[in-house]
Amino acid sequence: DLPLLLNQWANVVRWELRPRVFLRTSEFLWQEGHTAHADEADARAYARKILHEVYEDFMINVLGIPVVVGRKTARERFAGAISTYTLEGMMGDGKALQLGTSHELGQNFSRAFDITFSGRSGALEYAWTTSWGVSTRMLGGLIMCHGDDNGLRVPPRLAPIQAYVMVVKEGEGVVEAAAKLRDELQAAGIRVAFDDRVDTPFGRRAVDAELKGYPIRVEVGPRDLAAGNAVVVRRVNGSKTPVPIADIVATVRAALEADQRALYEEALAAREARTASVTTLAEAIEAAMTGWARIPWAAVGPEGEAEANSHGVTVRCLVRPDGSVPDAEDEPDLIAIMARAY
Repeated sequence: DLPLLLNQWANVVRWELRPRVFLRTSEFLWQEGHTAHADEADARAYARKILHEVYEDFMINVLGIPVVVGRKTARERFAGAISTYTLEGMMGDGKALQLGTSHELGQNFSRAFDITFSGRSGALEYAWTTSWGVSTRMLGGLIMCHGDDNGLRVPPRLAPIQAYVMVVKEGEGVVEAAAKLRDELQAAGIRVAFDDRVDTPFGRRAVDAELKGYPIRVEVGPRDLAAGNAVVVRRVNGSKTPVPIADIVATVRAALEADQRALYEEALAAREARTASVTTLAEAIEAAMTGWARIPWAAVGPEGEAEANSHGVTVRCLVRPDGSVPDAEDEPDLIAIMARAY
């Protein structure tokens, strides 16, 4: 009957001294999974599977947030775990945000809670367990990673409204043309909303759409329609382009894919620009005041980690030189990612 998988979405209440909306609130929604396995290797493989194939894939390919995936130090790992793996994203101010974790719990919790199974010999054995979770903290990460001075920028693959079709103002055939574009976009599998509220000033509606981060606006007005066009406005780069009515669907589809990539690449470039490779603890602490530091773990160690903590800087995770996730904290040549964090 093993492995056993339990998954739930649950509201959690915690005592938070300094709540931050979306990041640390007294009550929040999270997804939490637990598994029980017959052996350690199977449990480790499943914890890694969730880490990479579920969380990393979603954060990169849907949220468009570049994450460093690594192993927590003994000081930072989940209490009771034998290994904690993390996904760390850089926010717009250079601080790190832990976006999700996956834990190998060994047999620690199964011994504490008497989680046993009948082994092949018929004897009772303690299960090897894992746990892993993400929460509404990802919303905060999305806002702080991609947002700009004009509001949200929602990645197209995530956006509940990908294209916002707007009637600029009344005119002969304008509403009908806009409604037809809406239907054609929907038929192409694009998530669409329709705004024909001509009694509300167009500028106000356009600003609202920007604040909400709709990836694409398709603006249909009398003047452009007379020329056979509608205007395609892209939230990510702010471009406004008159496009022939017949090309709107193809243009919107291409723009959505391009802007999904652009958000990720922009965030990745920002992270790389604010990550310094250093060789001493003092340099790492200084770099972490404005961004991230990459430093050999051997130059930090547990004592250096404690010293960094006194300056408000933590080791976010350990990675191998090639960026992969280490199997143990004592592997040679590991790199520590150090930063201030939320």
